[in-house]
Amino acid sequence: MSEKTPLLHYRLTTSGEPSDGSKRTGVRGGVHAGRSKDRAPQKLGVLFGVVIPTLLSMFSVVVFLRIGFVVGQAGLYHSIAMFLVAYFIITMTVLSICAISTNGALDAGGAYYMISRALGPEFGGSIGIMFFFANICSSALYILGLVEAITSTFGVPEEGAAAAAGHHHMLPSGYWWSLLYGTALLFLCFIVCLVGAHIYAKATFIIFIVVMMVLASIFISFFIVGPTVVTLSHTSAVNTTSMSTANYTGFRLHTLEGNLFSAYTVDYTTGAMMSFTRVFAVMFNGCTGIMAGSNMSGDLKNPGYSIPRGSLAAVFTTFITYNVLSLLAAWSCDRYLLQRDYSFLGDINILPPMVTVGIYSSALSAAMSNLIGASRVLYALSKDDLFGGVLALARKTSQSGNPWVSVLVSWLLVQMVLFAGKLNTIAGIVTIFFLLVYAAVNLACLALEWASAPNFRFYLHRPSFRFFTWHTCTLGILGCLVMIFLINAIYAFASIAFMLLLLMLIHYLGPISNWGYISQALIFHQVRKYLLMLDVRKDHVKFWRPQVLLMVANPRSCTGLMTFINDLKKSGLYVLGHIKLGLLDELPSDPLQSRYDSWLCLVDHLKIKAFVNLTLADSVRHGVQNLLFISGFGGMRPNTLVLGFYDDCTPHDHLQGHILLSTGHSFDMVCPTKVPGEQRSPFFPSLRGAEDPKDLQEEEYVSVIADAVKMGKNVTLARCFDQFNRDRVLGSGRKIRGVAGPFIDVWPMNLLQPDSHSYVGICSLFLLQLACVLHDSRAWNQARLRLFLCMEAGYSLQEKEEAKLQGMLRDLRISARVQMVAWDEVVALHWQRQRERAEQNEEDEREDCNQTYPNNASQLTDEYICAVNDMICRHGVPQPAVRFLYLPHPPADRSRYRAYLHQVDLLSRNLGPTLLVHGVTPVVTTDI
Repeated sequence: MSEKTPLLHYRLTTSGEPSDGSKRTGVRGGVHAGRSKDRAPQKLGVLFGVVIPTLLSMFSVVVFLRIGFVVGQAGLYHSIAMFLVAYFIITMTVLSICAISTNGALDAGGAYYMISRALGPEFGGSIGIMFFFANICSSALYILGLVEAITSTFGVPEEGAAAAAGHHHMLPSGYWWSLLYGTALLFLCFIVCLVGAHIYAKATFIIFIVVMMVLASIFISFFIVGPTVVTLSHTSAVNTTSMSTANYTGFRLHTLEGNLFSAYTVDYTTGAMMSFTRVFAVMFNGCTGIMAGSNMSGDLKNPGYSIPRGSLAAVFTTFITYNVLSLLAAWSCDRYLLQRDYSFLGDINILPPMVTVGIYSSALSAAMSNLIGASRVLYALSKDDLFGGVLALARKTSQSGNPWVSVLVSWLLVQMVLFAGKLNTIAGIVTIFFLLVYAAVNLACLALEWASAPNFRFYLHRPSFRFFTWHTCTLGILGCLVMIFLINAIYAFASIAFMLLLLMLIHYLGPISNWGYISQALIFHQVRKYLLMLDVRKDHVKFWRPQVLLMVANPRSCTGLMTFINDLKKSGLYVLGHIKLGLLDELPSDPLQSRYDSWLCLVDHLKIKAFVNLTLADSVRHGVQNLLFISGFGGMRPNTLVLGFYDDCTPHDHLQGHILLSTGHSFDMVCPTKVPGEQRSPFFPSLRGAEDPKDLQEEEYVSVIADAVKMGKNVTLARCFDQFNRDRVLGSGRKIRGVAGPFIDVWPMNLLQPDSHSYVGICSLFLLQLACVLHDSRAWNQARLRLFLCMEAGYSLQEKEEAKLQGMLRDLRISARVQMVAWDEVVALHWQRQRERAEQNEEDEREDCNQTYPNNASQLTDEYICAVNDMICRHGVPQPAVRFLYLPHPPADRSRYRAYLHQVDLLSRNLGPTLLVHGVTPVVTTDI
């Protein structure tokens, strides 16, 4: 009778692979990029660099303990089908691994390094944490399994099983004794990993030789050992031992026929009923460990040659080995033996202790593999500083470059897991974690392929692995996801939720990296494609939206306006334009390139969705023309120009005292310049003083307005937005306290043309649409829209005009309160002054009336405009958050630019935040 050793039954999960390229070689840690330059690079070939590490990681204890379980439960046909499906998934993943790893040398972290550098820190960091915990738990699983194997062989049995005890049962049993054995074995692994990867590489090579010798003895035994009756002993729940027998028949056709089809039954080690999916999940654990060789790319003589050939050779070798062993077992062992004795390979071996030695060696190797792998992932995470100072200590290394703190932390965590004693539930989660890592590798390769980045697979002069397409990546992802849910749907959802939680934490709390984000490449690829599809010839008024170019002289004084326009854009294009006066011929280099970072930091600080466009020009007018011509792409071009108002107000610094969260620097900080004794802000220059001259004069300012109108752009002048405080106007507590929302006042008539009653012109409707767009934005949806219609008290069609206006608002689906304003006194004042002027100079009046733009503008008096301004103030109770006024067309005569600006100044003086709007494009329609 041969003694059975339950050892490591199928509950053990996959032997994860060390995640650092140094694990199988003689390098000293292989984790410090700076140290690698001071030593000669390792030169490993296909066999020692890729094949041996991958084979040892994939074989582990599966080849000794799970073959009989799979064949006994699933039968030969289902077993081969399972291996085909599993290795199809594995092969697709290997192709992705080969493609990414041959794109450049890997640093510490293995799978984490691959994924993070391809998909960005959020995805890579979350997968890295999961990979780290998977290695920790997997190491503990193998230690516990090894302890179980040792106590089964050498431990003192329970009282009820004393009859089965032999002279070699000498070790005490029990929970605390098992914990002591596990701690001692783990400490041995810790010492090996702590000394360095070169000792670990030598140890694993010896283990590999042992495993190969055991495999050779297993294959030889199938052909040498004759038919044998194997005695089985089983301990029941009440500690009573029963005996039974099973047959090893040798190669017999009737034995093969009896093992062809499935016969699922209860697993004698767990008492659980088996099924196709459960057996498949158990079998799949033996197919993992495929990343061991790809992590070695930096230490290979020719990575582009070694990694593809070595990885695929190892996968092919294990596939053949598993299938041949399945065939031999089905041909020579009856089903009862396969189902009731998972360690039957030792019973039929010519040297039974050899299998036990192989199990112990492979389990110890797997435990060390996962321990050193976890430490390398932790070291890579700490070096990338994704979690701030939490992992700062893990960056410490020894003089030889070994991350001893990471090894120490990993050892302590594995020791904590050992206290659990049994890890049946964790085993499934660990397998799912590894599968998520493999799915992420496929996703990384797929993303790189879809992004069509020229540098992908053309890194320096390295050969590239080209035997993959996006189809193989997609199949690998789908295969991994299917496997995850086949193993356990609840664990799968929990693991994915955990990954997404980590992803969001790193996204919002982690630092910005300079690795290059694949998301940016994918976005660029898609945006370019859709911009080409955005045909300007297909524009329609139904889908019009404001696309704004806001001219900013110095952002320190107009943060309020920048945040307001962000609300006004209604998901449209928003461009911040800035002009630096100067000529490139007179400068040594482009002065604008270094300023983009400051502007983008400001955009992030204000939390606005805007692009930044800077230009160099000899005048403000030419700079605005340049920006209007070149801003945007295809159908995404600014259709509305927003300018700050030209007045004599002293600007105020609204960035003073503010801290930029992304850098921790204040906008007030200064740094020395090349001029001795001179300092300036690295962000934006200081504001001009009250006595400092402006960059443009009144005529040039009006010329900018006229140029924009000629170019078919709508123009908006923003006044007094230094008084606009968005948080005060749109306070978050307004809804809770029940306070009424702010008012938006709209005056759609041209108040500088008193003889006109039109409010349905292009400009008036554009003004109304712009106010409605602001009202419909999420932040302003509690605001109330007030529409003021000026009428003379004796106007006979007043009621009809009001009804007409109400009908138009209904057709345009605009919710606004219409208020009729009697302005007889204001209009009478205008006509009275007109008659007085006509009496004084009839000829001058005739000449002035011939002007086209604006009608009667040259005849308006300051007294009339001030009366209009006073009327607007009187009817603006309560005080609105913002007013929309009609901006007349600039005069054709340039000599009247000053008078035009003076009239607009009087009209909008002391009104608070005001937008003077001139529209030139139709923006509303009642069609569906």
